[in-house]
Amino acid sequence: MKNIIFLAILIVFSSCATTKRTSLLTHLDKNNCNQENSYNYLANDIAKPIYELQIDTSLTSHFSSKDINLANAIGILDLLSHYIHKINEVKETNSLQSQIDLINIRQEINNRIDLTSLEISSVSAELDCEEERINQIASYLKENEMKKETKLTVGSIILGSLNAIVTGILVSSNNENNASDYIGIGVGLADAAIGVMILTNKRKIELNHSRNVLREIWFATETSSIYPPSIWYYLNYKNPNNRDEISLREQLIENWKAFGQVSTSKDKSDSKVVEIYFSDGGKYSTDQLENRANMYDQIESSIKLMKQDLRNLTHSIEKIN
Repeated sequence: MKNIIFLAILIVFSSCATTKRTSLLTHLDKNNCNQENSYNYLANDIAKPIYELQIDTSLTSHFSSKDINLANAIGILDLLSHYIHKINEVKETNSLQSQIDLINIRQEINNRIDLTSLEISSVSAELDCEEERINQIASYLKENEMKKETKLTVGSIILGSLNAIVTGILVSSNNENNASDYIGIGVGLADAAIGVMILTNKRKIELNHSRNVLREIWFATETSSIYPPSIWYYLNYKNPNNRDEISLREQLIENWKAFGQVSTSKDKSDSKVVEIYFSDGGKYSTDQLENRANMYDQIESSIKLMKQDLRNLTHSIEKIN
């Protein structure tokens, strides 16, 4: 009978062996989310904030401050001024040359708006791709955790049942060599070990990300290799004259801290957890992978706001007559 119990214990533990992850590990290094799209520019290539500029009154009479700020971000403030003056010139002279000039200026404005829209779509696509990729890895790990937990739970039930059966047989046969006690202790220890394994059933996986879309947001770098100048300006813009105003980048970080996505604790273990999000990689648990994916999604949402502002700016341009 002892042999039966020990055999059952052996089966339970062997059934909990680590699931092979060869296919997953093979795909971890295959990242097609970034198509070698890396930016290399200087701080001077980013537009100066509008509170440092003298804004043409012709602009303030046709555009909101939000429109002007976005036009500044994408480098069309001067073009808009020329466009408005050229419209007035066409009204006055109605010459062919002034009409051609007006069409050319409008085309240049549209080209810049279209390019910015493509840049937003490109960055958003990378963020969305990374989010889906990380969620896929997290789902894989979670599924394996659930499978292992199910096996452990079933094993615990089997051990309990076998213990009851064997103990009953030994007691009914008037066995007096304390075999049932030893078996009970052994099964109890095995059951406790299974319980501990269920509680600590958290897998981790090594994930490398030398191109880290979160890092520049967190460290507030002067320029970015991931976000083009117009988007980097948009994410970082705030007017220091408005004390309550914070940038979109700062809002993201405040939300990460407020909702516990990034710990503000000075504890060393918490610091190490924070470190992996903004470093070149590390060992991630399922929860940390899901959290990283959520952070991608939040950045993407902030960047997509720029498209709404582009649409409003375009609408304001169309209303000029």
